[in-house]
Amino acid sequence: MALLEIRNLSVNFRHQDGYSYKVVKNVSFDVDRGEIVGIVGESGSGKSLTALSILGLLPYPKAFHSKTTSIKFDGDELINNKYIMKYRGNKVGFVFQEPMSSLNPLHVVGKQIAEVIKTHQGVSAKQAKVEAIRLLRLTGLKKPELKFNAFPHELSGGQRQRVMIAMAIANKPDILIADEPTTALDVTIASQILDLLLKLKKELGMAIIFISHDLSVIRRISDRVIVMKNGKIIENGCVSDIFERPLHSYTKTLINSGNMLKYKNNRFNKFIVDMKSITVKFPLVKNFWGKAKDYLYAVNNVSLKLKKGKTLGVVGESGSGKTTLGMALAGLNRFEGCVEYKGADIQFMGSKELSKNIQIVFQDPFNSLNPRMNIGEIIDEGLRVHFSYLTADDRRGRIVKVLSEVGLKADVMDKYPHEFSGGQRQRVAIARALVVEPEVLILDEPTSALDVTIASQILKLLLKIQKNRGLSYLFISHDMRAIRAVSDDIAVMKDGKIIEINTADFVMNNPKNLYTKELMRAANIGKILWKNNV
Repeated sequence: MALLEIRNLSVNFRHQDGYSYKVVKNVSFDVDRGEIVGIVGESGSGKSLTALSILGLLPYPKAFHSKTTSIKFDGDELINNKYIMKYRGNKVGFVFQEPMSSLNPLHVVGKQIAEVIKTHQGVSAKQAKVEAIRLLRLTGLKKPELKFNAFPHELSGGQRQRVMIAMAIANKPDILIADEPTTALDVTIASQILDLLLKLKKELGMAIIFISHDLSVIRRISDRVIVMKNGKIIENGCVSDIFERPLHSYTKTLINSGNMLKYKNNRFNKFIVDMKSITVKFPLVKNFWGKAKDYLYAVNNVSLKLKKGKTLGVVGESGSGKTTLGMALAGLNRFEGCVEYKGADIQFMGSKELSKNIQIVFQDPFNSLNPRMNIGEIIDEGLRVHFSYLTADDRRGRIVKVLSEVGLKADVMDKYPHEFSGGQRQRVAIARALVVEPEVLILDEPTSALDVTIASQILKLLLKIQKNRGLSYLFISHDMRAIRAVSDDIAVMKDGKIIEINTADFVMNNPKNLYTKELMRAANIGKILWKNNV
């Protein structure tokens, strides 16, 4: 008998008008003891709702299951089980995607872990603290005695995720459900979390349900893979069968989403941007008169050159200084040194001239698009500033043209940002940047918040636009696979400095720096092929 048996799982939600709609449709699968089952699919596929149903964590009674739905844990039915609390955190542990939202900001993390231990094991506060510290050490946190008394905001993303894992395994559960536990993390930290889960699975003998939209992560960690789309399971099999012999067209699309070919562009060899000895520092400590006594060097003496019509990828983990460097190029950060655009020092250029020629696309389009303006007004803003001589009809014509260029129809002009998906909003953000006809685009993590299939579409779109317009890209990311897919040259940043820079081919195939090699090792999770012809 399987440890977990799910049969005909349906999840329905009641609408205000009295109607109900089904979002998970007759899902059935088993999880054996000690097995790792990966569930993969894009946002809205139903994978997280399936996991939440196991422990009855849906917003009942708004949510409800069909009469034929059955979820059995070790033979015990969990649907409508009034003793479900004895399974939560005891028999079944849960690691959520965003630990900052899951941890109580008002309590130190050690206390939160100890609370789980006391609730289920009935031990004293002193014993619970000793066990909590042991768990923090087991999950790889350095100086666990000090981390016990840290608040969530005092820890990094990777450290907070380790705290969540410590809490989830506190009572040695038989199954650990990990819902997108690496999505918000840098590639190196994500790799560490995966290694940790594999280690804990081996030491504790747990089964793991690992949920992700990232095929590379699923391939690395799973024994068996379940592919979901539109609330249904469309493919279920061992990891080798799914990746080497996929049957469903959607599964093939997911796997091939990384197989991108960089357009070989030999037309341009001139430098359009020259960044010389750039330093960006922020005051850490000020004296009584407000003068800085100590600084944080976010960017420390960095020099880079960007070729016309080419892409320079800047890669590094959070805090490496890559975004700060991009902001300096856009004129949005004060800096020391010199940035030349087509031979002219940007510090002597007018802000209007600079913003027309060098545009930026941010990581999260929802936060960068004005929610009070419709799409037409958002894109029209730049035209009003830089092409004020155009008539309203001329501006509208340009907006329709640039929307078509990014794969959107003209009828989206009257809609608002909240009415679109993440991928559509990013297309709008790209259109807003392109409409003023810049020569340089700064792309700051433009795909990190998107599903793998949508991210692939955006990368292909950017490559197509670059080919047609001859644009130069500064592509900033912590994802080596995305960097490889679009870059002609790659610069690796760490602690505010460039530690390696060369052609994309050279950096990918012959990395010299130990940190670059670690990034490459983490990026090759699952050995999904990312082609690059430069």
